[in-house]
Amino acid sequence: MATDTPLRPVADGDFDDGRGPELPAPPDPGHGARLRRLIGVDEPLLDWVPEERTRYTWYGALVVNTALFGAVSMALALGSFRSDLPWAAVALVAVIWFWAILALDAWLVSSTHGTGVKKWTLAVRFFLSVLLGLFIAEPILFQIFDKEIRQEIAVGNERKVADYRGMLVSCNPTDGADTTRRAECGPYQLKVPGSPAELTRQIEQTTKRAATLRTQVDGLNRTLKGKMDTEQRLCGPKYWVRRGGGRDVSVTCERARAATSAFPKTSRLEMYEDELAGLVVEARDLGARKDRAADDYQPALQRAVDAKTDRRAADLDTDGILTRAHGLKEVAGSDGFALFLTVVLHLLLLALDAMPVLAKVLGGSTTYDTLLGARYAASRRRHTEELQVQLVCARLEHEVRRHRSEQDAADRKDRTEREYQQARSERAAEEREELDARTERLLRARGVGV
Repeated sequence: MATDTPLRPVADGDFDDGRGPELPAPPDPGHGARLRRLIGVDEPLLDWVPEERTRYTWYGALVVNTALFGAVSMALALGSFRSDLPWAAVALVAVIWFWAILALDAWLVSSTHGTGVKKWTLAVRFFLSVLLGLFIAEPILFQIFDKEIRQEIAVGNERKVADYRGMLVSCNPTDGADTTRRAECGPYQLKVPGSPAELTRQIEQTTKRAATLRTQVDGLNRTLKGKMDTEQRLCGPKYWVRRGGGRDVSVTCERARAATSAFPKTSRLEMYEDELAGLVVEARDLGARKDRAADDYQPALQRAVDAKTDRRAADLDTDGILTRAHGLKEVAGSDGFALFLTVVLHLLLLALDAMPVLAKVLGGSTTYDTLLGARYAASRRRHTEELQVQLVCARLEHEVRRHRSEQDAADRKDRTEREYQQARSERAAEEREELDARTERLLRARGVGV
């Protein structure tokens, strides 16, 4: 009928058979494919579920963003803690750190593809992401709270310098009193010349030594006076003797005179008297210096305390990572809102750093994961079947080799048997010929004898 014939043929594009779009979809040549390839997505397999291209493209973008985040964090850290580094070195380290984080996050995400991934493995990967996020987040937090941290470090350093100066003043009094017996003053002792206490100690030592020496000199003088008295007594007119027509002193008197004259040298009395005189002069000079020390020692001590304090202030760290971390802890502990803000920023930065794996955990399994899992299972089955085929082939080959070996053995046996029978026949023929020859010789010999 005319009504059964269409006016124009139906084009292929206008016909809908209910099967949906053609699969697999055409390949995606855009930048999204590069991002997906970065996280290990198999594009030919994803072409069977093109609806999930957008999801995996954003997965790749999250990985790149985390790596960029880490590179910026490393650059900020190096710029803060090592301000002496040139920008070229900072940029090089940031690029290397970008590549390291990119490779690690790409592996963490790519290893989650497929339905065979267990929850505990995702938890381990998330734990690794959190550790990485802690390292990345700290330099950024240092920059966010930079003003407060620097203020806290400055206040803490001023407190340390003030305490240090107080210990110096306490352990080094202006009167020069000895504080060595105080255990806490061990690291804070200053050696300032001209201390009144030191001069007093020297005066006491000199006076004590002079007194000892004076006692010794007095004893020697008493001994000398005794010798002189003995000399006068023995040399008196009472003990004179007649000699050469006149009267003269005795030999005993001459010996006493000699002993008296030699005593100052043998006893070193003169040397002790000179030394005693020097000690008296030294004690007098030390006393004069002690009188002037009160005016000279205090300025010298003040200069020594100031120099020691300035050196201590210069040695205190202001930009070290541990110092800044301690400053951040003090800032967070001194104010409730600062603590709340620190915790929130920590969690936010950790979430951003762990987002590549966290997105996979929150997103759950996808159709691509199912297809990839099926491919894994098919690959395992195919590998198992290939091993079975190789085993069967190996068995058949072994059977063929064994059959060939058996046939070769049988042929060798037949050939050996034939060779044995032939050799045996030849030996028998030779024996018969030899026997016939002997028989003929015997018969000939008998015919001749007859």
